[in-house]
Amino acid sequence: MKLSFYSDTAELNNRAFLYGDSVRVSFFVHHSKIVLAEECYFFLMASMRKMRMAIPLSYTLEFFQNLFAEKVIEAGISDGVINFHVYRNSQESLLSKREISFYFEVDSPRNILEMQRAFEIDLIKEINVNTNVLSGIHVHSPENIYAEVYAADNELDDVIFLNPNKRIARTTIGNLLFLTGNTIKIPKQSEGAFVSPLMESFVTFVHQNKLAVIEEAELIAFESQKAEEIIIISDEKGIFPVMKIRNKTFEKTRFTDIVSAWSASFA
Repeated sequence: MKLSFYSDTAELNNRAFLYGDSVRVSFFVHHSKIVLAEECYFFLMASMRKMRMAIPLSYTLEFFQNLFAEKVIEAGISDGVINFHVYRNSQESLLSKREISFYFEVDSPRNILEMQRAFEIDLIKEINVNTNVLSGIHVHSPENIYAEVYAADNELDDVIFLNPNKRIARTTIGNLLFLTGNTIKIPKQSEGAFVSPLMESFVTFVHQNKLAVIEEAELIAFESQKAEEIIIISDEKGIFPVMKIRNKTFEKTRFTDIVSAWSASFA
């Protein structure tokens, strides 16, 4: 089931359409409840501030909870991902003062807290991603579009981006987690990784329950070949085990057990 909703009448001359002047944050519906609502809300507010958007006074946590309860849950969607876009309107005023509108669509049914199908991925070396303050938020990214086409042309599910220092940053859809022994290594946000409320919830659960040691690290490309298990956590798409990178194959047993325990904690 697909569901979409505009805050105003859709205009083809809005700045999201013309210039990619928008930010995107995912909210999550799980068993007819909005989960991680506060974390996603604060990520949205932070993303809008970084893009110097005028945040309406009406944009409170309660506003979004009521909006999604009415438009999503009451529409019969019990599990899914709400991909929420905020964009600047086309008006004759300073960019930082312009009113904003929103659009969201819901991808359902999908349990965002469960492991999805296995991925085959590879490194992409033609382009890299930046490490500045905007790299961690979801904004228009020609790098992602190019890499998505590259992956499809090469029969891959996703690709690993490196940053200008030739270290691992992220994939087109989310962040990478590398499990070796009892340690889960995650590229730092300063390396070009996404800010991810979903991943932060997962690693907090792992840390609090002492299921593994979490290490934010600067990882060279070869780290992808040393890991025993790898997953991708994407706020937009979900959680995917990596089964193959080039000639190296990976297991998914331990990450599957950890993800299952984390998912059960939301019951």
